[in-house]
Amino acid sequence: MTSHSKGANKGPNKGHSRGRKSGAKSGARSAARSGARKRRRQQRPQQARPASKGMATRDEVSSGGLVVSGLAEAVDAQGNVDLAQIYVALIGRLDRRGRLLWSMPKGHVEGDEPKDLTAQREVWEETGIYGEVFASLGVIDYWFVSDGVRIHKTVHHHLLRYVDGILNDEDPEVTEVAWIPVSELIEHLAYADERRLARIAHDLLPDFARQEKAAGKVTPR
Repeated sequence: MTSHSKGANKGPNKGHSRGRKSGAKSGARSAARSGARKRRRQQRPQQARPASKGMATRDEVSSGGLVVSGLAEAVDAQGNVDLAQIYVALIGRLDRRGRLLWSMPKGHVEGDEPKDLTAQREVWEETGIYGEVFASLGVIDYWFVSDGVRIHKTVHHHLLRYVDGILNDEDPEVTEVAWIPVSELIEHLAYADERRLARIAHDLLPDFARQEKAAGKVTPR
């Protein structure tokens, strides 16, 4: 596992050690990260039952997912796929007991923002990695109570192809970020609903890796 915790800048291969803050594109991202800190959501609350009569309710929608690196490189000459050579970026947050809980990066959909663009923005803001959505992974929904309001949260998850960036923990609510081999993904995730999505990713990624290999694609260096 390659991780970043307050200082290290590493990735699953040398190509991911490139600097992220260069050029106009990076300047725009830095501005976006600054604005994002003002609208960070609270950590995942406890689930609650659907709304009861008399309590105000609200719907919230978020989007995020797994940015994937090393798809084509994980396929051997016989077409076998080694999931230990495919990496995804996760974020770690400390809970009230001081435990580091790993989860998929995600965040609020803003206005009419397309959900795939929200996923790309939130993954970048929370991990420092820029990726492009190439597939849907699944949807999670749950209820919780906050400030006397019962909230129905729907979270759309995607698979994103690594494009650029290095791991960093600039987001003030993220304790650590790490590249995790897909072969170890399920056991790392703290939440059961995300582990369910990880099993789906585990089944989907071999075919995507073979498609990338057949198309002659390689992970950016």
